[in-house]
Amino acid sequence: MAQEIEIEFKNLLTKQEYDQLRSTFNLENVTPIKQTNHYFETKDFKLKNKGAALRIREKNNLWQLTLKEPHEEGLLETHDPLTEEEAKSWLDGSIIPKPHVAKQLNQLGIDFATLHYGGALTTHRLETYYKDTVVVLDYSTYNGKVDYELELEAKDKVYGENIFQELLVNNRIAKRKAPNKIERFYSTI
Repeated sequence: MAQEIEIEFKNLLTKQEYDQLRSTFNLENVTPIKQTNHYFETKDFKLKNKGAALRIREKNNLWQLTLKEPHEEGLLETHDPLTEEEAKSWLDGSIIPKPHVAKQLNQLGIDFATLHYGGALTTHRLETYYKDTVVVLDYSTYNGKVDYELELEAKDKVYGENIFQELLVNNRIAKRKAPNKIERFYSTI
């Protein structure tokens, strides 16, 4: 599928809260999945100014180009698969347009030629199912920083928000703003 709507709720965690949730969901002995996001932006942050983000995700030796845009239900994600050679070309500054993402960038008025590689963020991700949602625990490193994050992915916005609030309350976790990973990454440059 080239496009999907992502409905997710996020909260930054302390290391102690992260460890507590790993225990709560019996994930202490589960090996996290490693994924690296490689971020792209224009020099004048046109994507950010439109509430959008562009990344290549490297996971399990697979590469995927994803553009995220605001949507009334969450985020509209547009995907194109990349070969390893295409991904490395992007990282080296030779950006090759891909059909689905190119169409969306064109609608945003962003030229591929203006995109630049910003850097990478590596996440060690744990996932589990919980009350018809997916709970995600992320430990991320980027530009000498470390952070911990709780995400909850749901099929329905209202239901997901209720389960997310219940999860925070039941685990005595303070509600904290969680800028998305690309925002956190660029704030450290």
